[in-house]
Parts: sequence; C-alpha cells; structure tokens
Amino acid sequence: MEEKRLGVIGIVIENREAVPRVNQILSEYAHMIIGRMGLPYREKEVSVISLIVDGTTDELGALTGKLGKIRSVTVKSALTKSL
Repeated sequence: MEEKRLGVIGIVIENREAVPRVNQILSEYAHMIIGRMGLPYREKEVSVISLIVDGTTDELGALTGKLGKIRSVTVKSALTKSL
C-alpha cells in the first residue's frame, strides 16, 4: 500500500469560466481535501484557492494533473516526504 502524504495545493484561476470545472474536479477528490480556502482577488480579476490535502502521490498527482490541464488555471503543490 502506498504511503499517504500531507500537503498544500495552490490554485490560481485567471478566467472565471474555469471555476465550475475546477469545483467539479475538487468534488471528485473531496475525500482527500482536509481544508479549503478560496478568495476572489477582484483587483487582479483572479481567484485563488488553497487546499490542505492528505492522499497518496498517485491520487494527488491525478488531482493536480486534471486541474493543470484546464486553460487559465495554474496549480502548484508541496508535499511531505512521508507520513
């Protein structure tokens, strides 16, 4: 069994039309999301979401990979080595 990792994922959405797709993907992976904070940055016309996650590297890679394929969405993650 693959070890789980704790981490943070930062998501920047530059086009509001991408928001429904981002939320759909996050719902698919809700079992790994421990916490979520989302803020609209109106002055820059972007939205920023930060996630605290707990999952295997395969699960986390699938989540960030799907999000990263969405046009106008930037995703970065930082994970623990192991837990």
